[in-house]
Amino acid sequence: MATVSSRLKDVATLAGVSIRTVSNVVSGSASVAEETRARVQAALDELGYRPNLAARNLRAGRTGLIGLAIPELYSPYFGELASLIVEAAQHRSWTVVIDQTFGSPEAERRLLEGTGGRMVDGLIISPWSLRPQELTARARDIPVVLLGEQRAPGVADRIAVDNVLAADEATTHLLETGRRRIAAIGLQPQLHNDTARQRLEGYHRALRRAGLPPDEALQQPVRALHREDGARAMAALLESGARPDAVFAFSDELALGALHMAHEHGLRVPDDLAVVGFDGIEDARYAHPPLTTVVPDKKQIAERALQCLADRIYSPAAAVPPLDIAVPHHLEVRASTSAATPPTGSVPAGPPPTG
Repeated sequence: MATVSSRLKDVATLAGVSIRTVSNVVSGSASVAEETRARVQAALDELGYRPNLAARNLRAGRTGLIGLAIPELYSPYFGELASLIVEAAQHRSWTVVIDQTFGSPEAERRLLEGTGGRMVDGLIISPWSLRPQELTARARDIPVVLLGEQRAPGVADRIAVDNVLAADEATTHLLETGRRRIAAIGLQPQLHNDTARQRLEGYHRALRRAGLPPDEALQQPVRALHREDGARAMAALLESGARPDAVFAFSDELALGALHMAHEHGLRVPDDLAVVGFDGIEDARYAHPPLTTVVPDKKQIAERALQCLADRIYSPAAAVPPLDIAVPHHLEVRASTSAATPPTGSVPAGPPPTG
């Protein structure tokens, strides 16, 4: 009977790579170029090599399971991100166990402490409620990767979008279409995840650069980031007499709710009201009209999070400080903002300030 090492050698020869590369593909213990990974996988399939991952994990004291804790499974953004994480994890022969926290501090503590009854080798979590001090105190027993704005200094890797810059770009785009009464929908003072605060900061920065002082009457808080909350906030703006000519919504779901309420009030989008969202969800492409939105690179979020987790799982003794990774984003301009023409010289040119 052929040994494991001899079978790996056969796969390596057929794929034209080293045995170590084959082992890395099989175990997911290191980053491998996609083209190389595909070549190795083709060789594995051709030779019918099926490694006993359960036995390997058992010998190494691992389960082959990783946890993913997200606030809302029914959120399109988190649903799309979870799907990408599961797909990327399959390339590492990992199984993803998904938990829904609803942003509850008790649920987030339970998962970080490992008291939920599930044994996992590492955890990817998007915390909404726990403050950085508590995350730092609790994220010590297993490898943890944080998604979003909260940090656990010295303990966990973090993957996030530059929310301040992205919100600045979204607001600047609205200014460049000639809008001057730009509302912000999405303030969440009840949460500690800092997302809304950073997006508000970017919104304020763009307005001030254009010589427009932020108007509190145009800033609407919400209870959650769902369509109904966006519709409710839009109705409150319109009924208050604030009458914005544009809306920057802190999520696409909020923007879709705002669009619905604008139509209910007989407003034409984008002629009477321009709308920008945030998240780049699939639904935004099929809104009426299609929604301009900030699109984070969700695939890179998934891949970077899993690579960070793999580095911590397979090299626990490596003296590498936790990483703070900003993933790319771009503004996808669609018909919800494209009609108006900016007045000449209305918006100062040049890149946004960094300070």
